[in-house]
Amino acid sequence: MKKFDFTGATFDSRQVKPGMLFVALKGEKADGHDFIPQALAKGAVGIVDGYDELGELAREYRRSLKAKVVGVTGSAGKTTTKELTKAFLSAVGKVHATEGNFNNHIGLPVTILNCPKDADFLVLEMGSNHPGEIAALCDIAEPDCGLVTNVGTAHLEFFGSQDGIAEEKGVLLARARMFGVAARNNARLSRLRELCGGEFVEVDPRPEWLVKAMAGVLPGDHNVSNAALAFAVAERFGATRENAIAALEGFSLPGARWRKRVKDGVTYIDDSYNANPDSMIAALDAFAATPCEGKHVAVLGDMFELGPDAAEMHRKVFDHAMKLGIPLVIGVGEESSKCLCHLAYKTLAPLKKKFRFDVSSGDIVLLKASHSMSLGSLLDG
Repeated sequence: MKKFDFTGATFDSRQVKPGMLFVALKGEKADGHDFIPQALAKGAVGIVDGYDELGELAREYRRSLKAKVVGVTGSAGKTTTKELTKAFLSAVGKVHATEGNFNNHIGLPVTILNCPKDADFLVLEMGSNHPGEIAALCDIAEPDCGLVTNVGTAHLEFFGSQDGIAEEKGVLLARARMFGVAARNNARLSRLRELCGGEFVEVDPRPEWLVKAMAGVLPGDHNVSNAALAFAVAERFGATRENAIAALEGFSLPGARWRKRVKDGVTYIDDSYNANPDSMIAALDAFAATPCEGKHVAVLGDMFELGPDAAEMHRKVFDHAMKLGIPLVIGVGEESSKCLCHLAYKTLAPLKKKFRFDVSSGDIVLLKASHSMSLGSLLDG
């Protein structure tokens, strides 16, 4: 096989197609090396052996691409901002981007290896829950520009403080070769500005034209801010406001991210893909402002990796929900069930049994928690 003579890469042997690379990784539950024969039988043209080889090959391939590489990180809103950046940039060129939230040491290099040679832009989501992970991803991606959505309290257990989170996220701005982008309302804006190695772009988080354009697309000031950040990047590469407005027509997010579904006359907003205190409060504000014919019901589950202040942070979220005057606030999980709310359950099972009696036709329901709480299963059946 000639160097880079492949059509993509995957670490799932079931997804191998002729011409692809199969990435054989040893995980906690399975060893990808056991599936090499199946991958070759399905037409794999090469085997990438392990994490180190994956990172090295992705870095080399990235250097062969003409695409400008945009890195997106932050405590919340990464996937939303990545998807908006992709949509806005599509007006001025061919874009390849992270699928879902494949944003770690496996997903990011595989995303790079799947980037077409003729792509003009490569938009990469970069996640981190331990110090040093953004630097490792930048070593592979070598970003041209970096975007930090916010510095919040996600994964506080491992970073110790918001300052620690700012230092981690700021690595992307330090490593960006062209420019870095952050909103003026970012909690650690001054530190991010200091860390930025190139031009630093401060963005108005609530431009009026975007407030109007985002109405009915994605609610909440936090999403307007995400869109403003995405547009700031796209504008540098030639996108216009008219391009952005057109791109928002029919825009939707992947997975359980503000995904609306009507069942038995009840409107559900499934935002249960992930959660941290900042995204919880932003979602609650947007939800409380959403009109409905019946009552608002917020089903809020546990958030993880918050460290010793987890109980206090859960209380902060539930206190905010109650102050908003939401008629029915339901807490689910070990931490959430201890907070001030109308109904509390330590586990999801008992709520599933009686939930249909708590809601009526015309109601609107928000489902928000960390992914492993499986709140979306309330919609099953």
